[in-house]
Amino acid sequence: MEHLKQAIESELRLGRRLLARNAADAAFRHFERAHILSQRRTGDHVRSHAWMWRAGWRRRDAREVLGQTLRMLAALLFSRIWVPEGNTGGANVSAFRPMPLPEDLAAILRSR
Repeated sequence: MEHLKQAIESELRLGRRLLARNAADAAFRHFERAHILSQRRTGDHVRSHAWMWRAGWRRRDAREVLGQTLRMLAALLFSRIWVPEGNTGGANVSAFRPMPLPEDLAAILRSR
């Protein structure tokens, strides 16, 4: 469990650093990875969406900002009930669509 938390924090930290350097697209990819790892951990799940929201705001992407606002609410309500495994969490994909897990993240999730 501690390994999973460290992996989530690492992805969020990398994303925040990139966002601070105005590299919102690169930051977003790390927030997506944090999202995949955090889907069953309500607080971390919401945090990953909040950082995606910030990246969307930085990119001036209204669709992303709205999508992340809705996804933050859904994460609060459904993280412990049902999540589509592997879903990257961006507004560019259906919130209900399971997606293949990247192998490195699958290994982390298997070890929890």
